[in-house]
Amino acid sequence: MSGIIGKKIGMTSIFDQEGKNIPCTVIEAGPCVVTQVKTKKTDGYEAIQIAFDDKKDKHTSKALKGHFAKAGVSPKKVVAEFTRFEVGHTKKFGDILKADIFEEGEYIDVVGISKGKGFQGVVKRHGFAGVNDATHGQHNRMRAPGSIGASSWPSRVFKGMRMAGRTGGTRVKMINLQVVKIYPDKNLVLIKGSVPGPNGSYVILERWS
Repeated sequence: MSGIIGKKIGMTSIFDQEGKNIPCTVIEAGPCVVTQVKTKKTDGYEAIQIAFDDKKDKHTSKALKGHFAKAGVSPKKVVAEFTRFEVGHTKKFGDILKADIFEEGEYIDVVGISKGKGFQGVVKRHGFAGVNDATHGQHNRMRAPGSIGASSWPSRVFKGMRMAGRTGGTRVKMINLQVVKIYPDKNLVLIKGSVPGPNGSYVILERWS
């Protein structure tokens, strides 16, 4: 398999063999179950669908109940597809994937939804410096965007202008993060560095090579 679904637990730090303190993100990786195997003959492309984290029946639609029942598993909260596979992969309905699909020291990609920050100004959203020049009649304008450049021509604002707006809550992929430690008995993976999203959010771990 090329990856697995997980849940971000939080951050911690561990010491390596040289005594260096390494900040790590703790992710509960699985157990995930294979709920569908797609083929070119039936679906037009090859993919394996996996699901993670149990969900109550009353919060599941009848269509999804039937979908999960076909695989012989209880309803799940998160479903994801993977289209890149290892050589000689053989996955079928009901197979269980756990954190031990990864190896310590390898590099993976992590996909998550970043923290939503609401409506923000240009300083926080784009890193603008603000107007700054308080000696020339400026009052309470330190974090203002300043001129946006439009005058008699073109008499409009160009599309894509970096301005204030809603920030965060978008899909983010962090690439080449190292797997520092794996606890197979607890399905925990420790990844070096930070991972997008708040604690308790779902992430996708992908093998990039």
